[in-house]
Amino acid sequence: MALRSALRNTQKAILAEKAERALKRYPFEDISPNLVVKINPRAKRMALRLDPKKRIINLVLPKRGVSSRDAYLFALEHKYWIREKIAELPELITFINGAKISILGEDVTIDVTFDENLKKTDIQLKNNVLSVATNKEDPSSRIKRFIINLAKERLSALAHQKAAMIDKKIALVEVKDTTSRWGSCSYDAKLCFSWRLIFAPIEAFDYVVGHEVAHLKHMDHSPAFWHQCEDLCSNYSRGKTWMKRHSGELIRYA
Repeated sequence: MALRSALRNTQKAILAEKAERALKRYPFEDISPNLVVKINPRAKRMALRLDPKKRIINLVLPKRGVSSRDAYLFALEHKYWIREKIAELPELITFINGAKISILGEDVTIDVTFDENLKKTDIQLKNNVLSVATNKEDPSSRIKRFIINLAKERLSALAHQKAAMIDKKIALVEVKDTTSRWGSCSYDAKLCFSWRLIFAPIEAFDYVVGHEVAHLKHMDHSPAFWHQCEDLCSNYSRGKTWMKRHSGELIRYA
């Protein structure tokens, strides 16, 4: 097992070095400073993949059959698409004093009070204000942790409530830093959600939870599943539509 892991790490290092050489040989950065070259042994062809969380475009290359020149010309051909996708990304929202955030559709202002004599950071959400009393010059990581815990609390409570409606039990509710999937349900009744759902309107938040809880009964996307999902949601149509059109906006919260 250890040998297999070591071999994988060695292969990754070799591929990373090869990608680095390609970057040095051709001016990929002139196309976009947000362009990253990656070699994937499972890739069959060149492809451009947007990573909205890292705010980069990955130029994915197969392990063999593509030269650095080929990769550069491919990226050059798509340079306007690359720049357009990066420009379309919403402006980042950081957890600093005065920042405006949305918590389940409610506008909330972060109000930080610094006091070096405090022994710990205290955070409270009340009357649309996230009050932060802290002895830290940069309490953003503490604020983020508070919001993640709040998301887990709300997601877990709602998921168990909806599971009870269909006489199902949830083994575990997890909250992770996912971006490609807002929620998931495993065959062993474990649900996982993105913590950034806390920034979505309540109907969208409710829809994602209802969607995953419905999978406890139907592990597919059959008509029966969608009927169950609709029954579990407070406003199925509005929640589903918002996630389809605006879920990318949730990535802007850092």
